[in-house]
Amino acid sequence: MNIDHFVWAEKYRPSSISECILSKENASTFSSMVKQGEPQNLMLSGPAGCGKTTVAKALCKDLGCDYILINCSEDGNIDTLRTKIRGFASTVSLTSAKKVVILDEFDYSNANSIQPALRGAIEEFSSNCRFIMTCNWPSRIIDPLHSRCTHISFVIPYEERSTLATNMFKRVKHILDTEKVSYNDSALATLVNSHFPDFRRIINELQRYSVSGMIDIGILSQCKEIDLKKLAGYMSSKNFAEVRKWVVNNLENNNTDIFRRIYDNLTDMLQPASIPQAVMIIAEYQYKAAFVADQEINMTAFLVEIMMQCEFRKK
Repeated sequence: MNIDHFVWAEKYRPSSISECILSKENASTFSSMVKQGEPQNLMLSGPAGCGKTTVAKALCKDLGCDYILINCSEDGNIDTLRTKIRGFASTVSLTSAKKVVILDEFDYSNANSIQPALRGAIEEFSSNCRFIMTCNWPSRIIDPLHSRCTHISFVIPYEERSTLATNMFKRVKHILDTEKVSYNDSALATLVNSHFPDFRRIINELQRYSVSGMIDIGILSQCKEIDLKKLAGYMSSKNFAEVRKWVVNNLENNNTDIFRRIYDNLTDMLQPASIPQAVMIIAEYQYKAAFVADQEINMTAFLVEIMMQCEFRKK
């Protein structure tokens, strides 16, 4: 049984660069690589679900490269380099194309073993193999690897968000039409906007809601909006109990979206003198969110620090 036939995120994963939903700059960059016919050593960074691994695979397929994918959150140790990677990279491809090693979630690999050792492997196998690393946090990857790779960020420019969200809306409509699931355009747009730009989560949520056979207005109650006005009121009045309840009620929302929404609204929430300090707090807790054991505790601690350290605007 092939699970890819049942999991929509895999079944409808784009298989070429032209099918991927990308910013104009990234679309141009990857299309140029395909035209040149030569892969590069790449570091692809960005939030979860934005298409980094999909692009890495699609690029290899477009270039006709043999590749292996290693999940470094599970297998990112020195033994992997000594066995799997060296065994693959040291053999010649059956075609004239380069081989590619995709190191997925490479920011979770060991920075004291496999990362330093990979420096030598990139140079040793340069005539035969290329390396593509994907990560959420490029700062957790050592500088010598940054200098050996072309770094491409998957952060979507603000002015392109609407266009790319529209493209994703068209994509999910195609998926539902193919799967013969009925839908309401307004409800579908709400679902896309609630989780954009996490493409993987959008499709996974879509499949979950499709069990009923209809994506309609009923899902709107499940797609929670981030109500910052209430949150700002609770924080301004130092109401810890309500702040904690707000966190619990928003656990289904993407943490990255919450951090970003708060950052975008700091001018409306805080006195001007407190904004720089709030930015530093946001950066600290956004970084911690990548590897903490409990996201609820981390988010609560973040909001409490903002609440206690910053001065809010009077309403």
